[in-house]
Amino acid sequence: MQKLKLIYEGKAKKLFDTDDPELLIQEFKDDATAFDATKRGTIVNKGVINNKLSERIFILLSNNHIPTHFVKRLSDRDMLIKRVEIIPVEVTIRNIVAGGMAKLLGLEEGGVLKSPVLEYHYKEDKLHDPLINEYHIFWLGVATGKELDRIKKYSFKINEILKKFFDSKGLILVDFKLEFGRCKGKIILADEISPDTCRLWDKATKEKLDKDRFRRDLGGVEDAYQEVLRRVMKE
Repeated sequence: MQKLKLIYEGKAKKLFDTDDPELLIQEFKDDATAFDATKRGTIVNKGVINNKLSERIFILLSNNHIPTHFVKRLSDRDMLIKRVEIIPVEVTIRNIVAGGMAKLLGLEEGGVLKSPVLEYHYKEDKLHDPLINEYHIFWLGVATGKELDRIKKYSFKINEILKKFFDSKGLILVDFKLEFGRCKGKIILADEISPDTCRLWDKATKEKLDKDRFRRDLGGVEDAYQEVLRRVMKE
């Protein structure tokens, strides 16, 4: 598969056209950002790790009847994906109080939620990705009621699959972000699933093994990402 014109570059990935109009190549970068990109840095080999982790998890989800944009991993940093029309709504599923939820509601980090909490954020950098609800989504016209029902159903199912999977690896899935899009009239999962998009804590020690180590200057960022990869790939 030939990598052609760069069509998009985001904070963590690049997208390239290919010689097949229905397929793109997604290249994972080592760049790291936080706080609306006001904090920037590099996490060595992050792109390689996130590509391999995303491949593993997309295959897991596909085997559990969650449609994704994943086709195959081409190299250490490149993933072949389906061309998707991204819906500009980021879905967050929270199992434990942390991050934005703790700040928004004045809650102490670490509280276990009685049931998962689903949030929507409008993907718009100029507005700092504001928290929105279904009525905002309908008014903005970015998704229909049927599409949102499908997104919610997939999101909660993904949560159950990943909680069980990460638990088997000695990891707690605190929360995570998802992006969906349209492909041939159907809603499918896009983007990536990695320590960039998931909060993962060690089950025994509650040590953070995700991007929070970069956000909070905790050190050991590369080691944390490598540890997640080691556990996930271990059978």
